[in-house]
Amino acid sequence: MPKLTKREPELINLHRGDIPDNISFGDSVAVDTETQGLDLSRDRLCVVQLSSGDGVCHLIQIRADEYDAPNLKSLLANTGVTKIFHFARFDIAILKRYLDVTVSPIFCTKIASKLVRTYTDRHGLKDITRELLNIELSKEQQSSDWAVNELSKDQLKYAASDVLNLHDIRDKLQAMLIREGRLELAQACFDFLPTRAQLDVNGWEDVDIFAHS
Repeated sequence: MPKLTKREPELINLHRGDIPDNISFGDSVAVDTETQGLDLSRDRLCVVQLSSGDGVCHLIQIRADEYDAPNLKSLLANTGVTKIFHFARFDIAILKRYLDVTVSPIFCTKIASKLVRTYTDRHGLKDITRELLNIELSKEQQSSDWAVNELSKDQLKYAASDVLNLHDIRDKLQAMLIREGRLELAQACFDFLPTRAQLDVNGWEDVDIFAHS
């Protein structure tokens, strides 16, 4: 196996509260979020990361009183722009909870991975990036205080790395979905995600509403 490489963002732009008016991400944008934890009812949204796959990452630092973000909301709701996530279920739920926006359309690399990389149970972003792109991600800042007033350089670099490669991963997984005849199934799963996220926000996070019992 070739030696693993590391990819650094070419540029990280930090914005406060929203993205500027003049930014365009084309027809697809990679999206991730950083929160104070993984409990939707307790842990708030702190950072949203965006990239068009060109090596440039835009990070929006959102404080507790800055959830208006009209430009960000417009982008997330724009049906002409595909939003690429890894584990979209959580991200779009937290975005719904704090920004009150329904994100669509969606491509989730974690769902796609589970549908086509059935030879493994490793579907984390680090594992997928290593296998498909031969790039090693650092997860040192995964457990971090994202509500601080000033994000550290390591936090910025970590947050940017989570969206830096999602376009390339999407392309690899989409080709595999087509090869295995599972693209329509994946799309149906992606289309259901806003409803799944709304169920999570409303309290059915751990309840299988499709189960017989």
